[in-house]
Amino acid sequence: MGDSTAALPYAFGGPIGTGIIKTSPEDFVVEELLGFEPSDQGEHFFLRIEKRGENTDYVARQLARFAGIPTRNIGYAGLKDRHGKTIQWFSVWLPGKAEPDWRQLESPTLRILEVRRNSRKLKKGAAAGNRFEIAVRELKCDIPLLERRLKQIGERGVPNYFGTQRFGREGQNLAKASALFAGTLGRVDAHRRGLYLSAARSHLFNRILAKRISRDVWDRAVTGDAFMFPDSRSFFKPDAITPEITQRLEAKEIHPSGALWGKGTPAVTDEALAIETAAAEEEPVLCRGLEDFGVEMARRPLRLCPDGFQWERSGPSSMHLRFALPAGAYATAVLRELIDTGFSDD
Repeated sequence: MGDSTAALPYAFGGPIGTGIIKTSPEDFVVEELLGFEPSDQGEHFFLRIEKRGENTDYVARQLARFAGIPTRNIGYAGLKDRHGKTIQWFSVWLPGKAEPDWRQLESPTLRILEVRRNSRKLKKGAAAGNRFEIAVRELKCDIPLLERRLKQIGERGVPNYFGTQRFGREGQNLAKASALFAGTLGRVDAHRRGLYLSAARSHLFNRILAKRISRDVWDRAVTGDAFMFPDSRSFFKPDAITPEITQRLEAKEIHPSGALWGKGTPAVTDEALAIETAAAEEEPVLCRGLEDFGVEMARRPLRLCPDGFQWERSGPSSMHLRFALPAGAYATAVLRELIDTGFSDD
């Protein structure tokens, strides 16, 4: 199916130039924000690890091998790919065992920054978000236009698209989801099935968001909308779009939301429901498949507002960006509104 996000519309008219990212690990730094303090007691060792050119699964296996424990005793909040320098937490469960010398793990691509104890394993989804520092090299664009676009993003945010990595290499996860729903995929383990279901949901959400963008209401209220807070998975639906709701939207305290498809009654009505229904009717196989597999309907903010959004020119053809995003958001959603980097993952 190829790049599932390539044809999605832009909020501000498309990228205004080209540039290159991830030319070196230091050019793309991702720091995981844990969202809670370890208790400093318990049998789970929490390690804050800086890694270069290594993905999360590889480091988890290295930790298990070093500690002499099964990989199921290793925990982490989310996956980080091998491109760039990433700082994230891992938990290592060592019941009744002495603490090893973690420094023996260190290598040119891995450093132990901090060690804490905790009473529970670090579970997936536990992180509050990620902080990014991104260098863009070989920048080719109109600089005044770039400045205007950066200000637009700082003021309005960007569409909260799921990134291409959600769909697998060349969109294979989405293709596998279609095969799964058609009954032609054969046996598949729970992990892979989850990836395929997630790809289908993400694709449908992106389609809903695309329709909102085409109407220029991705960051504005329409009748029947349900709204979400930036740091919560819950939503609320007011009786009407009042001046207070409009003010809170403009202040970026709340965001309009779109459906993460599944079984259940839609949370929206009126114009918001009409938009979501139109997107669903274009993908009946995916919608019905998610419902048949028992996935529950949920919501996701349509707008993504980078926190602490800063930028600076670091030379005639380079730029540095700094911002934080909540868990589940993609740096590529920010970058695609600025420049064409030719890179498809975070």
